[in-house]
Amino acid sequence: MSTCKIKRVYEPFAKSDGYRILIDRLWPRGLSKEKAHVDKWLKDVAPSTELRKWFNHEPEKWASFRTRYQAELRGSTAFAELLGDIHAHKTVTLLFGARDEQHNDAVALEGFICEQGGQ
Repeated sequence: MSTCKIKRVYEPFAKSDGYRILIDRLWPRGLSKEKAHVDKWLKDVAPSTELRKWFNHEPEKWASFRTRYQAELRGSTAFAELLGDIHAHKTVTLLFGARDEQHNDAVALEGFICEQGGQ
């Protein structure tokens, strides 16, 4: 049984993170690849540019954002790849750059993974 968790990419690296996957479409500002300790950058699992811009980190759009994002994930080859990575590693940490730790693509993605039985 694998464990999937989320963490802000700017937080310090920890061995307990296991396999670290950056799930943002854009590389985090001001962060070097060495300091990020990213094992894989799976940008295609991130929300589309249109959806990301529409959401604009506005909490009042959260429920609608999650629904729209999940619709994008259904049938996505990137999402299938992510599920494969989760099953292939004991621990996977999904990394995100957003400041809002409650309303971001990683939180929505983690919830969808749980619904799909990926965790």
